Amino acid sequence: MTENPSRQSFDPLQAAIDAKDSQAISEFLYNIEPAEARHAVSQLSDSDQSKLLESLSYENAAELVEDLPEAQAARVLQRLSVEDAAAILSELPSDEQADVMARLPESGASAILNAMPAAEARSTRQLMAYPPESAGGLMITEFLSYREDLTVGDVLDDLRVHAERYRSFDVQYAYIVADGGRLVGVLRLRDLLLSLPREPISTVMIRDPLRVRDDAPLQELERFFDRHSLLGVPAVDANGVLVGVVRSVDVEQAAEERSNRSFLKFMGIVGGEELRTMPLRYRSMRRLSWLTVNILLNIVAASVIAFHQDTLSAVIALAVFLPIISDMSGCSGNQAVAVSLRELTLGVIRPYELWRVLRKEAAVGVINGIVLGLLLGIVGWLWQGNIVLGAVVASALALNTLVAACFGGLIPLCLTATGQDPALASGPILTTITDMTGFFLVLSLAGAALPWLIQ
Repeated sequence: MTENPSRQSFDPLQAAIDAKDSQAISEFLYNIEPAEARHAVSQLSDSDQSKLLESLSYENAAELVEDLPEAQAARVLQRLSVEDAAAILSELPSDEQADVMARLPESGASAILNAMPAAEARSTRQLMAYPPESAGGLMITEFLSYREDLTVGDVLDDLRVHAERYRSFDVQYAYIVADGGRLVGVLRLRDLLLSLPREPISTVMIRDPLRVRDDAPLQELERFFDRHSLLGVPAVDANGVLVGVVRSVDVEQAAEERSNRSFLKFMGIVGGEELRTMPLRYRSMRRLSWLTVNILLNIVAASVIAFHQDTLSAVIALAVFLPIISDMSGCSGNQAVAVSLRELTLGVIRPYELWRVLRKEAAVGVINGIVLGLLLGIVGWLWQGNIVLGAVVASALALNTLVAACFGGLIPLCLTATGQDPALASGPILTTITDMTGFFLVLSLAGAALPWLIQ
């Protein structure tokens, strides 16, 4: 049997790990793309993942960890000794440190922080205190800042003396602060290099630069970078003190991760994240917590069929249309849910704007319901040669599409207003409503028109 080519390509890495050949491991990882490195690590057993990181220098191990999903990176580091984990984390950018540490159990994170240099641990704790999707949670603390009373020559001297340390910084600007660290200006490196050494930086800097508050939410940061084509923006606290720099690339990545989590929650993945490298029991319990609730809701919806079983027995053709009407209405409702979730995320609607959303979705529901209902009604008529059957299924689908669109638009708003997670709970609630309503409409209309259906 031919071996899977993607699996075969990682055999040299496995052989190097088994042989404890650090040089071969480093060369292998150096010659593949980050995506392939993620794939390679995912193919390894837990013990081999630990051996892989232990065989690399702390700097190279940090580069590999930075390319991994945060949840996976945290689990890999958790299996290392506290000293090794702390040394690897120390090589990561400050924002990555905080993100990975937030994924660790409290006891493990505390032990690693205690093993890190005191100043670095203090900075990481401060970042971990911010909400993950805020400016403080996304910002980096590696930036250049200078007092406003210095000269250009003073700054250039500092850059030369600390060149090795600053080399790892993502440097585009230097930030100028007054007493107490209050941000007063930004200095472009181009202006710095082209100015005379004796010139005060206060005359070269750009005064009152754009800035964001450290508690600014992700939506606000997205809007900021949409309006301003900047690589980064300084973040300040309530007193105007410079605390970090938010990079546009980190905001884009956070927005993408938020969308991915919302999609997974909508599909019933509790917590909004799952990787197959996670423990089996953990993955199974997270899925069952949603599926067990969903099966109960489906039983409630199916009870409508049991109540109208005589009508269904008399007109067995209805059984063909029940799942069609339920599924089509569910699709229409899920479209409305997706739009509401997106608008809530962007901040263009508020949870209390129920009437506005209802009007908008009702208009779409009426049009789409009529079109879809007519199509299904024609199919029913042509199939059974009974125009009454066509009218029953057409009316049921049209009305249920209207109901699905309206409820699909409103459910996320109501859940948000009550503090619930709309991405996770909207799907099961909508499915129950559309199933119950669809079954009720089909069977009730069929029961009322039964004499014309069984001729």
